[in-house]
Amino acid sequence: MASSMKHELAGRLGLVYLVVIGIAVLIVIQALYVQVWKGDELRRQAQNVSKKDFVIAPVRGNIYADDGRILASSVPYYSLRFDCVAVADTLFRRKVDSLAICLSKFFGDASAAVYRQKLWKGKFGAKPNRYLLINKKKISYTELMAVKKFPIFRERGTRSGLILEQENVRLQPHRDLAFRTIGYLNEAADGSFEGRVGIEGAFEKQLRGVPGRSFRQMMSGRWISMTEEEPVDGNDVVTTINVDCQDIVQGALTRQLEYYRADAGTAILMEVKTGDIKAIANVSKTSSGYREVLNNAIMDAAEPGSVIKAATMVALLEDGYVHPADTIDLGDGIYTHDGVTLRESKRPVGKVTVQSIFERSLNGITELVYEHYRKQPEKFVNRLYAMGLNRKVGIDIVGEAEPYIKYPTDKSWSGTSLRWMSFGYELKVTPLQVLAFYNALANGGKRMKPRIVKEIRDGSQVIERLEPEVVTNNICSKQTLEYMKQMMEGVVENGTAKNLRNAACKIAGKTGTAKIAAGKKGYKVEPKYRASFVGYFPADKPLYTCIVVVDNPSTSVGYYGNVVSGNVFREIADKIYSMASLMRHDDAEVKFDKILPISQNGMKQDFLTIYDNLGIDVTDEAGNAEWVITSRDKEGKEFELKARNVDFSVIPNVKGMGLRDALYLLENSGLKVGVSGSGTVSKQSLEPGQRVRKGSYIGIVLD
Repeated sequence: MASSMKHELAGRLGLVYLVVIGIAVLIVIQALYVQVWKGDELRRQAQNVSKKDFVIAPVRGNIYADDGRILASSVPYYSLRFDCVAVADTLFRRKVDSLAICLSKFFGDASAAVYRQKLWKGKFGAKPNRYLLINKKKISYTELMAVKKFPIFRERGTRSGLILEQENVRLQPHRDLAFRTIGYLNEAADGSFEGRVGIEGAFEKQLRGVPGRSFRQMMSGRWISMTEEEPVDGNDVVTTINVDCQDIVQGALTRQLEYYRADAGTAILMEVKTGDIKAIANVSKTSSGYREVLNNAIMDAAEPGSVIKAATMVALLEDGYVHPADTIDLGDGIYTHDGVTLRESKRPVGKVTVQSIFERSLNGITELVYEHYRKQPEKFVNRLYAMGLNRKVGIDIVGEAEPYIKYPTDKSWSGTSLRWMSFGYELKVTPLQVLAFYNALANGGKRMKPRIVKEIRDGSQVIERLEPEVVTNNICSKQTLEYMKQMMEGVVENGTAKNLRNAACKIAGKTGTAKIAAGKKGYKVEPKYRASFVGYFPADKPLYTCIVVVDNPSTSVGYYGNVVSGNVFREIADKIYSMASLMRHDDAEVKFDKILPISQNGMKQDFLTIYDNLGIDVTDEAGNAEWVITSRDKEGKEFELKARNVDFSVIPNVKGMGLRDALYLLENSGLKVGVSGSGTVSKQSLEPGQRVRKGSYIGIVLD
């Protein structure tokens, strides 16, 4: 009996042993499977759970005006989140009421009780919140400094529970000035922002920078942010736009559009010698008033009307078919060829000179073209091609429209095409393309590529310079240029633009009043007009060319180019010419009042150069110092230079400095700078003497 029980017990123990051995073998096999076959995959999954990658957006480069004023800048803004678990319970209970009151006063969108309930729920709710969004509003750096002084938030390190998410917001400090030309950003598929139009779009590669990488690692139950690759900030773009010129041009155009209740208008100011665009305004009527919508200056290829007569006259003069003093009998001012009749607005005309035809913008110019080119129309069109009117100007902004100058072999060519083209119909060009042609007439025949950007910079270092570019050295002979100068001045002195005779400086140019076709209905419906004036000033020594185009002004008020667009041109010319920087000629002696206010801080060598040029005596007490502080007596005659120590680890005092010196100091201190106003620095948003936090934003005001 005992023996059988022993055998039975031994059998059971053996079975248990075998089961245990079997389980152990299975465990070993599973462990090997996990380690060897599934190990890499599981390790990757574990890594994904404990580590998350993030992209660090770079700071987009600034866009500057020609004098260093900011046209577009990326300013850091912050979203506030709160790690409720990181804050000690005793501290939270003691300070939550005070924090709620501060948040309520700061954001002004909810009561202190609402904020307290939100924070309390995040801390002691069923599921404590480690990433509580305090408010949807994003705050500036200056506002952030105030928030960091709130109860709980002012605790050091992670004990404050404050989590910041930075986002760079693109701002244009001059608001609507050249808005469409500067451009704006659109959100891409990956959530980043890209420049799509204007300078923002054309120079996206230079402005955007290179993103960095960071990851958040789960350590001790919370996410810790770590950086693997620092982002590379974008480069800055320096444009040819002048803020003061832009303000003058855009203001004059907008006021005229409002007065004439016009649909849209364009005005461009270009520097003759360089082709630099100093101002470009595109204003359209919208439900909310007049503002920039489309860049019509470069995108809108349309029939230009009589402003093209300058090119027609160049062709006639170059081929030797006419002389300004030649006379022609235009009779009753009614011209019929190939079944098409053209009429002068004032009839009869009788005998007139070629110069008078141009000055008075008579349609009789078509008689000259018909007489000399009807058997060789390609010769006329080839002349237009030689002037570059059939080619894009190549401006560094995306969207320039292709000009359309038809050729006699085109299917659309008809027996009337030659006549229509001679005074601005059956061809299409943009306002900028017209201006580039007139700029060549003002520039001694040298055609320049319109330039909108002149430098790419990395901080204060120029990494690429875009020099003025000559497209064609001579669009016509010197003699033809002299005749054209004479005739364009005559337009203002004796012709259709006599209302511009008493401008601040002498103006030369051409008026244009074109009918706007209504699609397939053509010109048979209620007429709409495009009023234009294009020319240069001062006429005796051209500094600037300008074109003004106004679409569909109210016919009840007026629609002729000399009044609608010419008066805008005159206002622009008067104000631009009156600016001190434009009143001196290259060969003129410049005199300065030695009692003018000057910058009080800056680089020593700059001050010595300026004082030497102005003939001002100065006492140099700065020794070998690079940076100096200036002082002078009450009469402004005696100047002293004293050394100034510069420490780039603290926020410098830039009050009294010019923009260039202020930017140099602030940017070399690692700060991002926002600028408003002109003159010398009167205010700065960060107090001098504080330790610099690299990448912080500082705003400076100049006056």
